[in-house]
Amino acid sequence: MSGADVVTPNFVYIGPDKAGSSWLHEVLIRHPQVFMPEAKDLYFFDRYYDRGLAWYLAQFAAAGPQHRVVGEVCQDYLFHPAAPARIEESLGPVRTMVTLRDPADRAFSSYLYALKHGEDRGTFLEALETWPELLEHGRYATHLQRFFERFGRDRTYVAVFDDLVADPQRFIDGLLDWLGIDPMELGPDLVEARLPAGQARSLFLARAARRAATFVREHDGANLVGRVKRSPLVQRALYRELADDKPVMGQEERTAVQQALADEVAWLDAELGLDLATRWGWGPAAAGTARAADSGTP
Repeated sequence: MSGADVVTPNFVYIGPDKAGSSWLHEVLIRHPQVFMPEAKDLYFFDRYYDRGLAWYLAQFAAAGPQHRVVGEVCQDYLFHPAAPARIEESLGPVRTMVTLRDPADRAFSSYLYALKHGEDRGTFLEALETWPELLEHGRYATHLQRFFERFGRDRTYVAVFDDLVADPQRFIDGLLDWLGIDPMELGPDLVEARLPAGQARSLFLARAARRAATFVREHDGANLVGRVKRSPLVQRALYRELADDKPVMGQEERTAVQQALADEVAWLDAELGLDLATRWGWGPAAAGTARAADSGTP
């Protein structure tokens, strides 16, 4: 491949998970001015960095001059300490995006995803104690600071998941305007949620599918995984929506997350001015409770 053939991505969605990343990938991959690999989550800047930059850039070789935005959606880059430096060193001053979701709702959604695949995590409160990722992936302020320090605040588009739920068209309009490309009217299938919380029709088949996907990714088949995961037929064959008696997060469980992460939300509000504590119903009481817990005072 000659130097003229190499396409360097200029946009990366960095996370978090359970905040609409699958939906965003599906929308952007259909936009005529955007090129993305069929595979959501290439995991290059965290899991597969040892494959080398040439491997990563090859994933974008099919991009053409009509594609003003070239990039990927990967939900885990936000959390990897080395990802900001790796992205800058590999791609230069790219633009990045995050979608902030109430950390309690995000953690519970991740918990339901584990249940969907037959993982026994105990109760949600037990999972918060034994599964560090549930809270770690809600430490948005801690992780975003690394990207702000590396790229500057103005190169990161900060969206809020509530806005996606309330008005998907307005949500994507804002992003496309920021990216400087043409607006796109969403069809009915994109207005609806693509992957609601569900449970496996067969735990054996669902686990086998996950193991197969991992194996294929490890053997450089990410785009094949992407094509399969994007198939509504495959999703319907493997999963069904959770029954009406699906687990619901109680106030005690929500409060546990708020106490752990209130300072993170307070930093976001101070830095970004989004008033997330009010929007998410956290408020100053949660931060006060968290400080009291840290200091050991009642």
